[in-house]
Amino acid sequence: MSDTEKLINLLKTKSKLVAMLAPSFPIMYDFPKIVNQLKNIGFDRVVEVTVGAKETNRQLIEFVKANPEKRLITSPCASFVRFIRTKHPEYLPYLALNVDSPMVATARIVKQKYPDHQIVFIGPCVVKKLEASQDCPELNILVITYRELEAVFKQLNINYQSLATGNFDLSESSTRMYPTDGGLTDSSGVKNVLGIDAVRVISGYKNCETALLEFKNNPKIKLLDILFCEGGCINGPGIASTLSVEDRKKKISNYSLNGNTAAS
Repeated sequence: MSDTEKLINLLKTKSKLVAMLAPSFPIMYDFPKIVNQLKNIGFDRVVEVTVGAKETNRQLIEFVKANPEKRLITSPCASFVRFIRTKHPEYLPYLALNVDSPMVATARIVKQKYPDHQIVFIGPCVVKKLEASQDCPELNILVITYRELEAVFKQLNINYQSLATGNFDLSESSTRMYPTDGGLTDSSGVKNVLGIDAVRVISGYKNCETALLEFKNNPKIKLLDILFCEGGCINGPGIASTLSVEDRKKKISNYSLNGNTAAS
């Protein structure tokens, strides 16, 4: 059974569901309409994964301050983590695996707040399915890409025009630029702790080898903030969009600046 079929079955059986919407969603969906679309098909709660991203930042800064000599490679990107595991295991000691990814951090928060609900992560990354099943199976996260969500909407025959608007049950505005390259660095303030020259921001699989070599040869680099997709998660394969990377960044920036906040 595909993940799309699993979600449809959960919706049809009226299971209690929480949608965790990744911060790249504005590329494909309008806020706040998307929140009500999800609640209309059967989700009880809809939360922004930016909530977990804030916790990721907190954990990272706490670790950096407690280990000032430690050199780190960020680990929210499931694709890059697997790239290291399979291609460059010599860099495994540098991965900040003790820091939860935004998906995992959000799931832990949701588990505490809505313990009797099934968690469904909706985002741009296919590899998040492996992170959920292999790295944190105890959280029981069902991962759906935006493309798969579109298939769910189509099968359930949702009439977008009839929907009112809704708000997130949990939200956080300070980390809404997270899916862009440098989003973690900028929102966490880690440069203020380590210094501007101690942080490198890289995106795109073609740049990964060069970035790792520079990290290896330049001990002054204390943190490598790296995402496998060009431009960041905004260019993930689970996104159906013809927009350029720059136009996608503009969509995220516009929502970050103008999107409403809501919390229950």
